[in-house]
Amino acid sequence: MADKRTTTPAGPSTSLQRGKACLRCRKRKMRCDGVKPACQQCTKAKKGDACEYDDGKGKTRTQLMREQIARLEARVKELEKSSSSSSHGSPPANLSLSASASPTPFPLDMDSSPWDSQWNGIPDFPAVNGITDSYATEDPPIELAQMLLEIFLPHRHQVGLEVHVGRLRDSLHLPLGEQRHPVLMNSIYLWACYLSRPGSLCEHEPLYLSRALAAVNDAVPNPSKVIDFIQASCLLSMYFLSNGRLLEGSYHASAAASLAIQWGLHQLGSTDLTVGVIPCDRESTFRLNPAKDAIEQGERVLAFWQVFNLDRCWSVALRRPATIPDSKHPWTSVITPWPQRMEDYETGELEINSGSPTIQAFFVHQAQVSPVVGGFSTFAHRVKASALFEGASRLSSSWYPRLSSSPSFTENFRAFEHTITRFTTTLLPLHQLAATLPDEKTSLLLIHSLAHASMIHLHQPFLEDQGSRETAVRAARSLAVVAKHISDTDYDYLDPFIGHCWVLGSEILASEIAQLQAAWSPHPASSELRVELNTLLFSLTKVAAKFPLFGYQATKVQKLLDAI
Repeated sequence: MADKRTTTPAGPSTSLQRGKACLRCRKRKMRCDGVKPACQQCTKAKKGDACEYDDGKGKTRTQLMREQIARLEARVKELEKSSSSSSHGSPPANLSLSASASPTPFPLDMDSSPWDSQWNGIPDFPAVNGITDSYATEDPPIELAQMLLEIFLPHRHQVGLEVHVGRLRDSLHLPLGEQRHPVLMNSIYLWACYLSRPGSLCEHEPLYLSRALAAVNDAVPNPSKVIDFIQASCLLSMYFLSNGRLLEGSYHASAAASLAIQWGLHQLGSTDLTVGVIPCDRESTFRLNPAKDAIEQGERVLAFWQVFNLDRCWSVALRRPATIPDSKHPWTSVITPWPQRMEDYETGELEINSGSPTIQAFFVHQAQVSPVVGGFSTFAHRVKASALFEGASRLSSSWYPRLSSSPSFTENFRAFEHTITRFTTTLLPLHQLAATLPDEKTSLLLIHSLAHASMIHLHQPFLEDQGSRETAVRAARSLAVVAKHISDTDYDYLDPFIGHCWVLGSEILASEIAQLQAAWSPHPASSELRVELNTLLFSLTKVAAKFPLFGYQATKVQKLLDAI
């Protein structure tokens, strides 16, 4: 046996060349065998779907996804034909829309600013004409539902949804009463159609939008489906906001936030993990049933922070107060622990919060000291960035001239500025993002952008002061640096809110260029700033191609650029 081994020609080395391991193994510094489509390490961990390579060979992730969408659209057409023939030649009502139908039933009016929407009353959702839903009382065919779900799942982080993928998939095969509520599933199908633009699936957006809105009335009074309703409201809000329908988007964001507070999601994670909320020594009609396991408890934690991110970021963009309070009052203090990775919940590693405030502790510089606070996952950094973004805007907007000499305001201002700076230094540097998983990379790009946009918001009322102006310009230029690290593939998975950050940076750079040229034309530094402004405009235009809301903003920035 030994002789045979010595005479056998040497086979290929079992150690891969540098950079050839899958992204998951590289991130975890594990030995990878390089087997495709899924290496042994990912297969053993039941993470075959997350096993991806970037060795430059084969097709890119985007190409594979587009091919998959094309195959799914072809299958949908087959289902349409099958349904048509089974109904004696009449077209299937649930899938037949006019070919001239708009990709979204709510087109953005480009002649007026989407930020100037009126805020009077609760919106009346327009009826979707031309649809008679033959599946009004039942789910779509299982094969179609699976196809739409698979289109959506790679984009779930993009729209803020954090769920256990395996359980979501399995839900489609459970008895009707045990499935995820139609309000959530139809919101997911809506996003699947939206994300398939410009493919033919986008024609079915009005169908799934009408189904999701119709399912709201059934989900609200159902305590067992509270999490589904909150998650769906966030998805609907993001859909409306991305399409420039700010009133509807704000309405659903506020509904999700209010319901999350009413059901106590802001106070999850007491020492008794079987209890859904902390009762605060008072009787409450709104009590969640005990979580069945760590995964279900984790989904509740993730659902709250999904609402928190939506509420904090978009309240600033919409120029309205945030809905979720966070004070020292026992009913409003946010004590839900920081979100963790879903893998942590799967292994039962659930963080326990003894009742200490989460966000408040972060703001008073306890996040790196107290072991209870934690918050080291990428999603936790996303939450911190959202809190900083809204907090900076709230603090700066509270200033008025009589406070110019207020020691209290100055102290709070400097402390907040230090918090933003320190938070930024804890993030993974931009030049290292290429080695992260694609989902983490796009999340970190947004987190970096939110941090720099927070600094702009903090100093925005004081731009006449040279120090504040220089700080804001540095932050704007840093936003341009972030944009330069975005690849073409990344644009398909970016959170749409990153566009708002770029608008802030573009306005600061345009203002600085105009001021420099007014003082000294041509100014030596203005050419560099103009390049960076063009970088942000290019990125904003790319985002606007998928999210119409930012089409108006891109046009506005282009006019600023043309005027200087």
